[in-house]
Amino acid sequence: MPEQTPIRLIVGLGNPGEKYAATRHNAGFQFVDAVADHFHATFRPEKRFFGDACRFDIGPQQCHLLKPATFMNRCGQSVASICNYYKLSPAEVLVVHDDLDLQPGVIRLKRGGGHGGHNGLRDIHKAIGADYQRLRIGIGHPGDRSLVVDYVLKRASREEERMISDAIAKGVEEIPAIVGGELQKVMNRLH
Repeated sequence: MPEQTPIRLIVGLGNPGEKYAATRHNAGFQFVDAVADHFHATFRPEKRFFGDACRFDIGPQQCHLLKPATFMNRCGQSVASICNYYKLSPAEVLVVHDDLDLQPGVIRLKRGGGHGGHNGLRDIHKAIGADYQRLRIGIGHPGDRSLVVDYVLKRASREEERMISDAIAKGVEEIPAIVGGELQKVMNRLH
């Protein structure tokens, strides 16, 4: 994959509805909301994309933001719909999601790879393949596999929320470089 592939779509993963709004699993939604605020873009419902979408510009580069309105395990339908509509390749897509394997406050950019058991990524793999980019936001791990579902669907502690917000802010600062396709440079800075 070429180093300078621009990102034309940023998808934030989360579950719709107030019940899930502030949960760890909605870190992806929080990220794209922060990007929209930073670039003065406004999400609106888009039935054809099964979610809320908007667009922002960085110089001549245009980028779309998407928050699927489907639940996490069905978000591939939303991602595939917008990719088909705008004729986007997986390499032009950045999926932002919570990651149990990273501590709160850590954010990492990754090219392609497996889904790591994440239900949202698993569904996107089925819909568009595995060759999209990922921005992983650390939420920590509860320590026992049997506690994961409850853990991700609950709100983080105040201290962890602050750390996750700081990581999101760090990622938003990198958006011009990410959209410009400077993925290796961003990886080096975030790692």
